[in-house]
Amino acid sequence: MTEIRVPDIGDVDEVEVIELCVAVGDVVAVDDPVVVIESDKASMEVPATAAGTVASVSVAVGDTVRQGDLLIVLEGAGESVEPSEPSAPPAKETPPATEPAPPVEKASPAAQAQAAVIDVLVPDIGDASDVVVIEVAVQAGDTVAEDDLLVVVESDKASMEIPSPHGGTVKEVLVSVDMPVQTGTLLLRLETAGSDAAPTEPAKAAAPPREAAPAAPAEPAQAEAPKQPSSAPASSNKSVYAGPAVRRLARELGVDLSGVKGTGSRGRITKDDVKAHVKSRMQTQGATSGGSGIPPIPAQDYSRFGPVEVEPLTRIRRVGAENLHRSWLNVPHVTQQDEADVTDLEAFRKGLKAEAERRGIKVTPLAFLVKACCQLLKQHPRFNASLDAGNENFILKRYYHIGLAVDTEQGLVVPVVRDADQKGIWELSEEIAELADKARNGKLGMTDLQGGTFSISSLGGIGGTGFTPIVNAPEVAILGVSRMVTKPVWNGAEFAPRSMLPLSLSYDHRAINGAEAGRFMTELCQTISDLRRALL
Repeated sequence: MTEIRVPDIGDVDEVEVIELCVAVGDVVAVDDPVVVIESDKASMEVPATAAGTVASVSVAVGDTVRQGDLLIVLEGAGESVEPSEPSAPPAKETPPATEPAPPVEKASPAAQAQAAVIDVLVPDIGDASDVVVIEVAVQAGDTVAEDDLLVVVESDKASMEIPSPHGGTVKEVLVSVDMPVQTGTLLLRLETAGSDAAPTEPAKAAAPPREAAPAAPAEPAQAEAPKQPSSAPASSNKSVYAGPAVRRLARELGVDLSGVKGTGSRGRITKDDVKAHVKSRMQTQGATSGGSGIPPIPAQDYSRFGPVEVEPLTRIRRVGAENLHRSWLNVPHVTQQDEADVTDLEAFRKGLKAEAERRGIKVTPLAFLVKACCQLLKQHPRFNASLDAGNENFILKRYYHIGLAVDTEQGLVVPVVRDADQKGIWELSEEIAELADKARNGKLGMTDLQGGTFSISSLGGIGGTGFTPIVNAPEVAILGVSRMVTKPVWNGAEFAPRSMLPLSLSYDHRAINGAEAGRFMTELCQTISDLRRALL
């Protein structure tokens, strides 16, 4: 048996299955595509790593998967391979008791009614590090039922909900939010009435930490004891069912999960639920508080005015629109515009035509722009940087990966020319053409779209005298290139025809000020006008 799993997808958390290329019983050869997955920027065909017959298909179109998730199992030709262990960590087994409990005689009704106090401890958390309490759902005096949430702890990789092992009353809470804990740490003491648990036994361990795939929630107790009024914060709602990533997102956005309606399986709260809650709250605030939120565009029935047709956005267009909207709202954009005299550059480029044909390469002005930008980025490192999350520091990148915006039928994508500063015009021209071809044919890999430090958006082949490109955050600048035109330019003695290239530099004004942008543009135009400057 051979397992085919989701390959390395870089720093993308999740991808979506958009196509199944095989079905159970199909015979495939090595490198035949079996599944197509898609991120918010590109799609990827997952090939068969061996020849054989499809024994099982573990995913369906629309499923969200992560690196290492099982996709297809093959059987047949080739050496038999034992299935690998699943990527999710196995559940920790509850260690057996050191000695079996001695038999006891049936207790009288009076004895059964006696209260017992049990300790609730942090269960086995394996090799997890930096475990802290992130939520305390109860306080002393609260009445809880079996499986009610008591405490949530979180490691560097996952969070764990610790439920009540019995119904009863919380006698004492011994931890607080942000307190570090470890396996065996005493969390609280629970007083149970008529419990069959011995007072000296600690509470049974909760399930191990959940990773991205959510586990099923605990079944509700058959008969829940009436709850005492509690002054615990609203965020400590015991009925909240959400995974680690969702809880983290909620904390970052300041969302009280008890007020979010879950649409996932068994009422699980998803990331989309949290985002929809925030969007709804912002719209409500905008309508009721005089514009504190962004008012939505009113919906209209366009069919009242004539025939209409609904065409769904592709995933790349939809997510790309979200990214552009986020950048526009978060980045204070300024655009600096200028013209570069590329008359000499064009003469040089056309002089390379015969050699380019022998090499089978088309040399465009874009390759020269990439080369010139790398030169300027080294002289002005803040244009090749990002701001940290707190907007307090520059992250200066000592590599030069240039993103190139490519228009495709699916939407705009930005493949990256890696280490562009180390490549010559021939190599840059060849790689730019290859990336553009892969983009238009949907063949870009995940690594082709990652790590950009500065972007170029060229509309020269389409037209226009200038535009304001949106910064591809977390980058801090992007260069827009418009159509080259021939116009008369005064040379000191007369007007002479010159080839002029309009350039538009948009930048994040938090990171770059106007004077810096002006100097960058002036020097870029000088470099493009006389490429000998790139050798200095």
